[in-house]
Amino acid sequence: MKIEQQWTEEIKSNDSLFSINFKEVWQYRDLLMMLVKKEYITFYKQTILGPIWFFVQPILTTLIYVLLFGQIAKLSTDGSPQIAFYLSGITLWNYFSESLTRTASVFKDNAAVMGKVYFPRLIMPLSIVVSGLMKFAIQFALFICVILYFTFVKGLIHPNVWILATPFLLLLMACFSLGMGMIFSSLTTKYKDLVFLLTFGIQLLMYASPVVYSVSSIPEKYKWILISNPLTGIFECFRYGFLGTGSFEPYSLIMSTVVTLIILAIGVLIFNKVEKSFMDTV
Repeated sequence: MKIEQQWTEEIKSNDSLFSINFKEVWQYRDLLMMLVKKEYITFYKQTILGPIWFFVQPILTTLIYVLLFGQIAKLSTDGSPQIAFYLSGITLWNYFSESLTRTASVFKDNAAVMGKVYFPRLIMPLSIVVSGLMKFAIQFALFICVILYFTFVKGLIHPNVWILATPFLLLLMACFSLGMGMIFSSLTTKYKDLVFLLTFGIQLLMYASPVVYSVSSIPEKYKWILISNPLTGIFECFRYGFLGTGSFEPYSLIMSTVVTLIILAIGVLIFNKVEKSFMDTV
């Protein structure tokens, strides 16, 4: 009597662009958490100050911005304390830029592992975005301390109900960086010089986003350029919620959400297509 074998896992090549098994990604959530833990431990295992570096970097950057953009260039902060204003932009931007940069090289950095062991490839970029949340949480705690000081001690800022949108804003930042990162990671498997373009592009994108300045300080005839940036609505909403100042308009956040979802969908589809053959070109 012939006994039919029952397989618990089936690995097969499927060239369909839309064949994305999200259920399988969920089944490997333990691997995701393990990669996040490994990332945190290995990165700071041989450092003297450890997680304290998470505080040092935004503090020093904020002080430099206060000197350059606040005291020398005298850019408007909409009446907000300069330290709180610049720290708000740095906190969000650090998470976005690091997630995008590291996700963009996920194929190249993990080619040795991906070529030997099977697991849903989406786990790798997801682990980068999730692990970045730990660094963001520490820097966000520093930002909250500054907000509490200027709110209850100095009385210079007045947070409002829009601070409740912070989890949603963070989700948008994660999805946007994940989508863009997967698009670039898929392209750089074949076109290696795009890595240099990305590095340069991120620097330009920072100055094309309201990180060190507010939308209200931009001349009217150029505002449409800034508003067309999907990051603008996220930064302006974040500042408006915590600092109570700025020119935030809800429609800009809606536009940011729509553009982010489109970029994420495109990124996932392209990543899913390239992951089947990237070992031939990486």
